[in-house]
Amino acid sequence: MLSATAATALMSGAAMAQDDTIKVGILHSLSGTMAISETTLKDTMLMLIEQQNAKGGVMGKQLEAVVVDPASDWPLFAEKARELLTVSDVDVIFGCWTSVSRKSVLPVIEELNGLLFYPVQYEGEESSYNVFYTGAAPNQQAIPATDYYLEELGVEKFALLGTDYVYPRTTNNILESYLMDKGIAEEDIFVNYTPFGHSDWSKIVSDVVALGADGKKVGVISTINGDANVGFYKELAAQGVSAEDIPVVAFSVGEEELSGFDTSELVGHLAAWNYFQSADTAENEEFIAAWKDFAGEDRVTNDPMEAHYIGFNMWANAVEESGTTDVDTVIEAMVGQTFPNLTGGTAEMLPNHHLTKPVLIGEILEDGQFDIISETDPVPGDAWTDFLPESAVLTSDWPGLDCGMYNTETETCVQKQSNY
Repeated sequence: MLSATAATALMSGAAMAQDDTIKVGILHSLSGTMAISETTLKDTMLMLIEQQNAKGGVMGKQLEAVVVDPASDWPLFAEKARELLTVSDVDVIFGCWTSVSRKSVLPVIEELNGLLFYPVQYEGEESSYNVFYTGAAPNQQAIPATDYYLEELGVEKFALLGTDYVYPRTTNNILESYLMDKGIAEEDIFVNYTPFGHSDWSKIVSDVVALGADGKKVGVISTINGDANVGFYKELAAQGVSAEDIPVVAFSVGEEELSGFDTSELVGHLAAWNYFQSADTAENEEFIAAWKDFAGEDRVTNDPMEAHYIGFNMWANAVEESGTTDVDTVIEAMVGQTFPNLTGGTAEMLPNHHLTKPVLIGEILEDGQFDIISETDPVPGDAWTDFLPESAVLTSDWPGLDCGMYNTETETCVQKQSNY
């Protein structure tokens, strides 16, 4: 009887200890085609949680990381999200990279009233009550990068190359409309999509080169995701295409992806993000030092890492201010949160659940880092693009209108859930 009583006491103590932690779900691919990008974000979250725990946790409770591997399998993202919310009983999830993975998770998050922080640039055209979008919307990356091509580089013909899923297709739909508004003829816009993990780029690169046969300046806008980028950049080098000949601006290639490349042939090509490791600020210097101390001297930082850094700290502050991890209370407290970004400004969470972010254009250097050649003031993220007629009339305002898809002409909420 004494042994049984002791065992019961130990079990009760373990349950109490478990209840005394705040569980943080980490939903990033650690295997498959997207592991090249997402593994670093898992490691980033583990570092941020370790740092927060060293400061005393949140509300005096330690944070407990619950890591799952959705393995670059989009339906598995939904299953793992459900597992995190119903089995592991996490209070918040930080995760996803591709939009197809996020859209797979959305119905689960909304059904179970979970909370997701999504850290990667995306196509917009969405605003969920249960999601905070800490990466860039199109007006914070795609549109400014296109303007840079038009105004600074004099690009006259555009090759829009993307992986075949919702983010590249929607982004390129927006860009096609935008470019034609800017006077670029439809026949001067070449669009091509390839599957995840695509490796044979010879014909596509040849088609891009042929686009400039008339002497007009060609530029590539790349929404190629994952390890397919390795083959694409290798083929550019194999065909002798330099940045002077045909510049490439990438929306999904940062320091982490370049760390596995021979970048000698990529010098001068571009990327558009809201953060680069080369940003010269005290905050960034401290972040880089902490990262290298945690993950290893050879590890680099990148834009989605900064997005997790901002989102995590805003969430921790919102929970502290609320005195609870209750999802509805934290969502209300998140709007208006501010936190220093790593490029020297301040990020603010807007009523549409998007951040204000500066837009940076970086030029690839031989060491795999970026020379920042253009930077804007913070730009408010726009959930609904102004460059598609059906979206231009829509707005999102959760605290004011209680709607993420509000038609300003009819003054009605089209729908609240985001499974459109």
